[in-house]
Amino acid sequence: MDFVAGAIGGVCGVAVGYPLDTVKVRIQTEPKYTGIWHCIRDTYHRERVWGFYRGLSLPVCTVSLVSSVSFGTYRHCLAHICQLRYGSPDAKPSKADVALSGYASGLVRVFLTSPTEVAKVRLQTQTQAQKQQRRLSASGPSAVPPVCPAPPACPEPKYRGPLHCLATVAREEGLRGLYKGSSALLLRDGHSFATYFLSYAILCERLSPAGHSQPDVLGVLVAGGCAGVLAWAVATPMDVIKSRLQADGQGQRRYRGLLHCMVTSVREEGPRVLFKGLVLNCCRAFPVNMVVFVAYEAVLRLTQGLLT
Repeated sequence: MDFVAGAIGGVCGVAVGYPLDTVKVRIQTEPKYTGIWHCIRDTYHRERVWGFYRGLSLPVCTVSLVSSVSFGTYRHCLAHICQLRYGSPDAKPSKADVALSGYASGLVRVFLTSPTEVAKVRLQTQTQAQKQQRRLSASGPSAVPPVCPAPPACPEPKYRGPLHCLATVAREEGLRGLYKGSSALLLRDGHSFATYFLSYAILCERLSPAGHSQPDVLGVLVAGGCAGVLAWAVATPMDVIKSRLQADGQGQRRYRGLLHCMVTSVREEGPRVLFKGLVLNCCRAFPVNMVVFVAYEAVLRLTQGLLT
């Protein structure tokens, strides 16, 4: 049931947080944006509400599987560790056990999420890539300004949707293109999920009423929201690098790998670039993970009630 509960919680979470995720990706990959509200206003002005939901269909279709694997891997890994260390899968785990299980959960999900993250980032940044290509073609040596300037025609988008994006990337860049940025994704998800599950377990323990082993709904909301914020605080530097590596490939390539991307980004924009989108990530993480954990715990408690 951990797999089922995780799947339901994940779908609820992506429905809440996707618009802010689009803004986050654009802030991280486009230096022109000076802040969150600048990006929101610009996106709405040029693309209206639909611009915030670019690439949504693929995450909705896959997030249930990914979230299911994340929560299921965490629970099963924790049960095996407790069985090995304490002789019973139901024994109370230590904080190190929880962190190790969370780390394993983060590593496993990378193999599923990397292709969908590539498609999501490419679709979310597609408009900016088109504008850059138009500027490059217009500034070429053979470009002659027309006598009567005509309104610029909007070129066909390179990617027509998530599946077309995946097929195009696989055809043009091979299997490695689908796993571009996976090294940064491994570093991001391993540490962040260790933080995620450890902070949730500690907060649930602190927020549980006297004589109870679990917190009430309000406690789950607070613990889930705070766990999400702490996890994204740890994840944001590698998330910036991951987004840049995955967006790279639309037009001229800039980065040769993770270290080159990190060094180039810091040299051009300063160390603060590694924390681009941190405030937005934390603002998005609190409501999203409130919903994720409430849905997850509700499904678990409902099924336990039905089975007993």
